[in-house]
Amino acid sequence: MKKLIALVLSLALAASALAGCGGQNSSSAVSSASPDSASAAPSSTAAVEPADIRIAGLKGPTSMGMVKLMEDAENGEAANNYTFTIAGSADEVTPKLIQGEYDIAAVPANLASVLYNNTEGAVKLLAINTLGVIYIVEKGDSVQSLADLAGKTIYATGKGSTPEYAFNYILSENGLDPATDVTVEWKTEPTEVVQVLAQSDNAVAMLPQPYVTVAQTQVEGLRVAVDLNQAWSDLDNGSLFLTGVLVVRSEFAEQYPEQLAAFLKEYQASTEWVNANVADAAQLVEKFDIVAAAVAEKAIPYCNITYLAGDEMKTAMDGYLKVLYDQEPKSVGGALPGEDFYCNVG
Repeated sequence: MKKLIALVLSLALAASALAGCGGQNSSSAVSSASPDSASAAPSSTAAVEPADIRIAGLKGPTSMGMVKLMEDAENGEAANNYTFTIAGSADEVTPKLIQGEYDIAAVPANLASVLYNNTEGAVKLLAINTLGVIYIVEKGDSVQSLADLAGKTIYATGKGSTPEYAFNYILSENGLDPATDVTVEWKTEPTEVVQVLAQSDNAVAMLPQPYVTVAQTQVEGLRVAVDLNQAWSDLDNGSLFLTGVLVVRSEFAEQYPEQLAAFLKEYQASTEWVNANVADAAQLVEKFDIVAAAVAEKAIPYCNITYLAGDEMKTAMDGYLKVLYDQEPKSVGGALPGEDFYCNVG
């Protein structure tokens, strides 16, 4: 993946040098009707000349918060002309983002820093859209706290990536040595973990949403034992456990600052609507091929969909990336990002 990014970057940087902020196809796509759709936008954004904005997201919680905006765009009721693409993995999105085929993308939080470092600032952070979505689950009731994980085998996915680093940090901060006090058996796919849970009465697992909800439909008696997002918050370390963010191409942000500000207002409203209208939001989540409605309706309350921007975003992201960097610098792209990583709009 790094070789691909490096190749694409060399082509992109040969075309233009991108400075700081301010101064298209996978599984499903939705476009707004026409440039005239701006007339249906809220009064706060109606005066902005619409821009064509291509947005990519991933199947799962990091895209669930945008479904109301996707619906508004399809109905010609958005401030800009949006085209949405929902992809199966970040590997499908990042090369096209760097090449300029996408303008904005919802990606894993640490990937934002990796992209910033690997493109010398051509991709920057817009907003945080999802907090921690990882949970410890079991069929019994032997785990009531993190301390109860001592001596246990935990089945999980995400070795060598954020789930492993975050879990090790949380364990260490709660007095457990990840290397000796627990045994983590890493699987390639969440479905493998679910299979283990179905076959064993005593298995303990670490799973993200919405796979927790999927597993609960397949494994009788499966319960959430520990919410790792809450466990991180309990540390009171000045940061937050982050899962997903929005990033933007710096060149696009500089060319369309007003349109980008209008997008963020609509995006924030969309996340708030999703959290307040779970059943209706679940239908849109299925409509746009993100997750089945039955799963989404149960999972959304546990997906920690949010919207953080400005100083609040910076504080949370700085602390989170520092935790990852201290464990493995390559997890954030080899270095903590500079101040111009944060794209403040509006």
